[in-house]
Amino acid sequence: MAQSLPQRALGKSGINVSAIGLGCMSFSGTYGPSDDAAATALIHDAIEAGITMFDSSDAYGKGQNETLLGNAIKGKRSGLVIATKFGNLGGAGGKYADGRPEFVVSSCEASLKRLGVDVIDLYYAHRIDPTVPIEDTVGAMAKLVQQGKVRALGLSEAAPSTIRKAHAVHPIAAVQTEFSLLYRQEADESRKTTRDLGISFVAYAPLGRGLLTSDIVDDPSKLADGDTRKRQPRYAGDNLKHNRELAVKFQAIARRKGCTPAQLALAWALAQGSDVIPIPGTKQKKRMTENLGALNVKLSEAELAEIAGVVPVGAAKGTRYPEAQMASLYI
Repeated sequence: MAQSLPQRALGKSGINVSAIGLGCMSFSGTYGPSDDAAATALIHDAIEAGITMFDSSDAYGKGQNETLLGNAIKGKRSGLVIATKFGNLGGAGGKYADGRPEFVVSSCEASLKRLGVDVIDLYYAHRIDPTVPIEDTVGAMAKLVQQGKVRALGLSEAAPSTIRKAHAVHPIAAVQTEFSLLYRQEADESRKTTRDLGISFVAYAPLGRGLLTSDIVDDPSKLADGDTRKRQPRYAGDNLKHNRELAVKFQAIARRKGCTPAQLALAWALAQGSDVIPIPGTKQKKRMTENLGALNVKLSEAELAEIAGVVPVGAAKGTRYPEAQMASLYI
């Protein structure tokens, strides 16, 4: 029987999720080779551990991620909140996003089929298409809710003005943006808006893509073949050296606190407000279990201030993605 974890509301949708979810991107080769059987076993372990929110996208593995997740949850669907996304083209043909209404509809139909479900609990616009009014994109998404194909709507990497425009068309339940101690400046701005509107904030990459927690990133050459972090400026040369120096100071606080750096990073994110839902990804059961241990780490105001002082806003060096991809964020 699955354990029960603390719950957090998904905006005003009426949907509750485990306070820590599971990001599924790593099951599709983002951090090097992945194994479908091992990923399926980890999803089952996550369900048993009480995780109810699973975050996928049609962009991960070009649909493979949704197929994998759909197969893994067969016979286990009850009580789970399945989130997926559309519209992230990754630069194909020089285009990073597609928010056309007809593309919204066709993408949803394809995702439902791959996931093997009748309804998607949370459906995100993965990237915002600057060539299509957000009102048109969300209008098409809203029709999916009316048709019973989607329960709640979300936006990923959206700027505050876009969030407000979208929310005026149909209630947005969640906004997803990278959010960690290392990268939080834009997220903090977005959270002012989401909090004002009663929208939950889903934090992806809450461990800073491993910069806060992993010693292997001291030498990027040790990263697996195909690991996309090798192309990220934050992992390059002096940027990496600087970011790891920040992490060492942070890790010292974790040791003093008696928890792991990952647990401290997640506890910090959770402490930013009950509207924040971190979705760390991993391919290892021991890491998933470690991450859930963050729910038992309580931080005082003084400790939160110390952590924020060690890694101030904007302290990290190097952008989150290569320059071309950065232009597709925070739109």
